[in-house]
Amino acid sequence: FTFSLMFTKQLNLGKDFGPRFLWRMLLLAGFAFINGLFFPGEVLLMYSMVGLILFIVRKWNNKGLLIAAIFLLSQPIEWGHYIYYLFDNTHTYPKLQSGLWGLLAEGQQGDSLLNLIKNNTLYGHKAGLIWAFNVGRLVQTAGLFILGYWIGKKKLFIDSEKSKRFWVRVLCIAVICFLPLFLIELNFKNITDLKIHKDTIFKVVDMYGNFAFTLVLISSFILLYQFKVFQKITTGLMYCGRMSLTAYVFQSVLGGFVFYGYGLGLGPSVRHTVSLGIGILLLIIQIQFCKFWINKY
Repeated sequence: FTFSLMFTKQLNLGKDFGPRFLWRMLLLAGFAFINGLFFPGEVLLMYSMVGLILFIVRKWNNKGLLIAAIFLLSQPIEWGHYIYYLFDNTHTYPKLQSGLWGLLAEGQQGDSLLNLIKNNTLYGHKAGLIWAFNVGRLVQTAGLFILGYWIGKKKLFIDSEKSKRFWVRVLCIAVICFLPLFLIELNFKNITDLKIHKDTIFKVVDMYGNFAFTLVLISSFILLYQFKVFQKITTGLMYCGRMSLTAYVFQSVLGGFVFYGYGLGLGPSVRHTVSLGIGILLLIIQIQFCKFWINKY
């Protein structure tokens, strides 16, 4: 979506934002390596790589963008392997193997910052990319990027009656789709125990369910934001939103210090509820910092 804002702005000035965007993706990869020093398997490197799809489709029309987004969000790799299996029942899904998580755990569970940084740098990004491919997230992310670009071009985040009607429909359809997908995922083992089904159909159901729930969250937020009370409650998010990359990396630095052994070392001893409380506290600190920074600079 932000790509659509920047691309449109530069287009109105008679410039092609594409080459500049490639430079920004290179910078994002650099930030990924900085963030990856503190947090293994971080997502910015994947974004910088998958984001290149926007350079390719930047001049496509709305119809072409929507078709591309739907195709990528359909989990074509998983469906392709399953269809291949129907013609050759000896075919298996080529899952990438990785023993990197154990090496990452050594750094996370130790008390040496240097060892954590070394293991995260050597193994973290590779492990994250392999995981994203194995669970179907890599191609889905490309579809989400194109969908966000399409939403921006269609002006569906602008406050209008047209956009409200659109998001009401999205919310209704997403809820209707999510509930059966969630139930199928919960009971998948009772439906089939074939490995090929687990490697392909289960991933498709999982990713479709995740996508549906994402649409529930987005459309709910947009529709609730029409009310002044909700705007007032969520106004602090505006500051982190305007400094999202800073907030993201800052969260890794703070979280690493709080949870890992080189800092306070709370990770092994705190339960989920306390972790959630710590996360909320860190978010409040971030909001106040970003608010101060934006107001001052």
